[in-house]
Amino acid sequence: MAFRTHTTRRLPLLFAFHSPKAFSKEPLAYPSPAFFSSDIVGDSPILVRDFIRSALYDPNHGYFSQRSGAVGMLLKSIKFNQLAGRKAYMRHVDNIYKQNDIAWFTPVELFKPWYAHGIAEAIMRTANLSVPLKIYEIGGGSGTCAKCIMDYIMLNAPARVYNNMTYISVEISSSLAKKQLETVGEVRSHLSRFRVECRDAADKSGWGDVELQPCWVIMLEIFEIRTLFIYRPQTNYFLFYLQVLDNLPHDLIYSENQVSPWMEVWLEKQQDRYATAAVLVPLYCFSLDSLQISESYKTLQDPLIMRCIEIIDLDKDHATLGSRTISAARSILSKVFPRPQRSWMPTGCLQLLEVLHGALPKMSLIASDFSYLPDVRIPGERAPLVSTKKDGSSSDHSSYLDAKGDADIFFPTDFLLLECMDHYCSGWRKLDKDKSSKQGKKRRTIILDTASFMEEFGLPSKTRTKDGYNPLLEDFKNTKFYLSVPTHNTV
Repeated sequence: MAFRTHTTRRLPLLFAFHSPKAFSKEPLAYPSPAFFSSDIVGDSPILVRDFIRSALYDPNHGYFSQRSGAVGMLLKSIKFNQLAGRKAYMRHVDNIYKQNDIAWFTPVELFKPWYAHGIAEAIMRTANLSVPLKIYEIGGGSGTCAKCIMDYIMLNAPARVYNNMTYISVEISSSLAKKQLETVGEVRSHLSRFRVECRDAADKSGWGDVELQPCWVIMLEIFEIRTLFIYRPQTNYFLFYLQVLDNLPHDLIYSENQVSPWMEVWLEKQQDRYATAAVLVPLYCFSLDSLQISESYKTLQDPLIMRCIEIIDLDKDHATLGSRTISAARSILSKVFPRPQRSWMPTGCLQLLEVLHGALPKMSLIASDFSYLPDVRIPGERAPLVSTKKDGSSSDHSSYLDAKGDADIFFPTDFLLLECMDHYCSGWRKLDKDKSSKQGKKRRTIILDTASFMEEFGLPSKTRTKDGYNPLLEDFKNTKFYLSVPTHNTV
């Protein structure tokens, strides 16, 4: 899949704005039966986002709770300039996985310290270093990113910048929080500038009072490295999202055909395989002895889903377009060639952005994640990849319902949609609908592929093999960076 590449060597802060893309529709497909834990689907129906949140984060049976060591740490950095080329690098990564009972290594680990140094350089170029630097990292994993960024600032920034900086990790996992303190503590001077807040970043109450000073928000991705194939400033605040965007809960909506209204998808238990409630139409039924887990849909009523649909403007595809003749033609087409449609809504990302814009209204943002996932078998726009890793090899599932604590669920990021949500949460998209408002955009944004970002801010020569092959630049074609700054904070 080809992606747009930016060739400008120096990035202006006056970023371009991209209009939302049109969304294609996929026919409904039926997944195979899956085992359901009654701890996930209880006696009351739940939204799909609640199922995903529980399957990933529940303290008793969630994927990340059961596999707190899923994110690996390399004991030493890879010496890329000592590897002959791509095959040697792949063998090296394969050996790393065989030697470690680890689900994945993040790019921060595989390319340490160079990946994190690129992020640190982007901060230093953009921040107002005349005032104390404050960095938030959300989902800091093993702490490698925090340590490498603090190393870089200590060695390359004026001494006063390092001496006055504060680095805060917001981490939901207590075991990872402890690991981060150990990692960062390898450099004693870092500890007085670093702390971990063990809480959910999406919980508004955890942020306290609104911070009115300019701030940065940086969201970085998990890149899963599969065996033998890389798959896949006042006060300055920088927030890092590591292992966040692609694992945020999503909701699922369904439409019977091209003109039918969108419906919310719910999960519920049913004792009778063929039982049908008056207002719930079962989509899937899964057998668990005499117990049935049914995927059903209701009329749109959840506020978060409805806000997401408003941002995407999804209803325009189902609204009357143009003349009555066009409307009649669409209606006939939907009856002759009905196309059931499913769309995955990034409600978890929207909720997090709403919280952050509310707590840090003048924040700037750097986000990075998958822009595309190959070989996804689950139906729907922006559908996730559900994958289990065992003995160094990955197995993908055909249904998100197969995830029961032993499988990762990760989604591609629609960066144009991310941009729309960023503008919406900043308040500009709401003002934009008011034609009488003369206020301009509150955000200036740009989308870069990973190679362009690292060529601009990193040191690509450090991740190049003897024959010129560079895995950081060449193997992450399905990942992008998103940069966004508030207009009032742009020089």
